Amino acid sequence: MVAVDPLGEQGRDDVSELDPTEDSASGHIDARIAELADWRGSTLARVRALIKSTLPDVVEEWKWRGTPVWSQDGIICTGESYKQVVKLTFAKGASLPDPKRLFNASLEGNVRRAIDIREGEELDERAFQQLLRAAASLNASKPPKQRRR
Repeated sequence: MVAVDPLGEQGRDDVSELDPTEDSASGHIDARIAELADWRGSTLARVRALIKSTLPDVVEEWKWRGTPVWSQDGIICTGESYKQVVKLTFAKGASLPDPKRLFNASLEGNVRRAIDIREGEELDERAFQQLLRAAASLNASKPPKQRRR
């Protein structure tokens, strides 16, 4: 099944509907990983473990009808699964230093950046953790936006 993801990319692989009785974001993410049951599931699980170990205060969220989101003082990144890639989109990626050049997608915009991981590719874990810390630091340095009424 192909759908459009919340950040504008096309080709999302929604493998099936999640159990509607599961009400926690972490539970939804667990279910998504289990449903993928291939390299994408193991990649998403590995990335999730890195995020949680690097940012122990990170909050897991389930937004936009099925997107794992990790937040700390604002969105750090999302973890979308597609047929060909696991995409990690950093909400403020364009403002982050990326000396190891992990960002390889969504490079044309002024705000976000993404890392597309394909089957068989290895993520530079140390560089990824540096990006996570930089994103958390950037979020913490800016006051939250006031919502318009």
